[in-house]
Amino acid sequence: MLTTIINAFKVKDIRNKMLFTLGILIIYRIGAYITVPGINAGAMQQVASSGLVGMLNIFSGGGLSNYSLFAMGVSPYVTAQIVVQLLQMDIVPRFVEWSKQGEVGRRKLNQATRYLTIVLAFVQSIGVTAGFNALSSMGLVPNPNAQTFILIGVLLTAGTMFATWLGDMITDRGLGNGVSMLIFAGIIARMPSGMYELFKEQVLQAPKGDAWKGWLFLVVVLVLVIAVVVFVTWVQQAIRKIPMQYTRRSTGSGDSAYLPLKVNVSGVIPVIFASSFVATPQTILMAFQGSHGTEGWFKTMQNIFSMQTTTGSILYTVLIILFTFFYAFVQVNPEKLSENLQKQGSYIVGIWPGKETQKWVSGLLMRLSVVGSLFLGFVALLPLIATNVWNLSEQIGLGGTSLLIVVGVAIDLIKQLDGLMMKRQYVGFIREGE
Repeated sequence: MLTTIINAFKVKDIRNKMLFTLGILIIYRIGAYITVPGINAGAMQQVASSGLVGMLNIFSGGGLSNYSLFAMGVSPYVTAQIVVQLLQMDIVPRFVEWSKQGEVGRRKLNQATRYLTIVLAFVQSIGVTAGFNALSSMGLVPNPNAQTFILIGVLLTAGTMFATWLGDMITDRGLGNGVSMLIFAGIIARMPSGMYELFKEQVLQAPKGDAWKGWLFLVVVLVLVIAVVVFVTWVQQAIRKIPMQYTRRSTGSGDSAYLPLKVNVSGVIPVIFASSFVATPQTILMAFQGSHGTEGWFKTMQNIFSMQTTTGSILYTVLIILFTFFYAFVQVNPEKLSENLQKQGSYIVGIWPGKETQKWVSGLLMRLSVVGSLFLGFVALLPLIATNVWNLSEQIGLGGTSLLIVVGVAIDLIKQLDGLMMKRQYVGFIREGE
């Protein structure tokens, strides 16, 4: 991985992309420390252990802890993407029509996603502010009136839209998927301080003569984290090779080949979607914390959507499983795949082209999604269990969601760099031939 980055940095075009991406990430990280006017950021320390704070911090890179302009991060945008993609599943005819219009339709869907992002960001900003203000005895908002809440909502909504624009800039002119890169950078930035807190608690603050136990604990944690990272990397790169047969012989190629299909077709998207989906109801509930906090229905809903409870963890896992199946068919459309194979004059060995291929691919996606959903659910829940035992994920800032995002984005980034390097080699080879 390090060799790939070093070699890529030597190429001017790729180096410019890397530096541009780094510059955007630095701007995003600076914004995460600019506190919103009219907020007592110190009051957030009282509710820092809230599950909602931890989840939103994933999407804002710790911006919520400082109640910065990027406190909401890209969470509203991710939620809007989920809603728009769901509405394309024969729910809203206009969205279905746009999804079939190619680039023009994609622009219209992106515009609808941004409009929905503005609405969600504004509602979520006011809900989170009102809820945390009710939870904090110090008073998150010194002057809690309608005008103040609306101003804070507007500022946080502007921060979300600016963060989304930064992500688009990375996607267009930098490296990787912009939104994923912003989340990735936020997680990485929080890890050193989290590791230091763990070291301080286990070693520096240990009773005299027990420091060795702290060191042993740190070694065990490090080994476990490395083992999980290796396991996640292995599964994320695992592929199912589908034997293909070509009816038209291409010059210099054989009669058969393989169509690679990832074992975890959906990647880390289901985890991001599930996290954002759980965070949205929590945000809305926060707005009713002060007036309905003691009522039965409120406690029930809070229990259902809290990542700190068994019920909430089960819901989170179920959502991951559902989104895994859903997004697998978004990533690989069996009908379009079947049509493209026919146009290319190729077919899956032993399977008739057309409807039979579509049916076979759908069955394969279902089987792969079972494996992928179990894998994602296991990795997402494992750190939650460790949190209850050692308070581990909160200290080092590397929960299941964070771990999957970090590994997934890193793998995609290296693959993109390899692709750019390979493309450059091909271009150089063609020029030499000319």
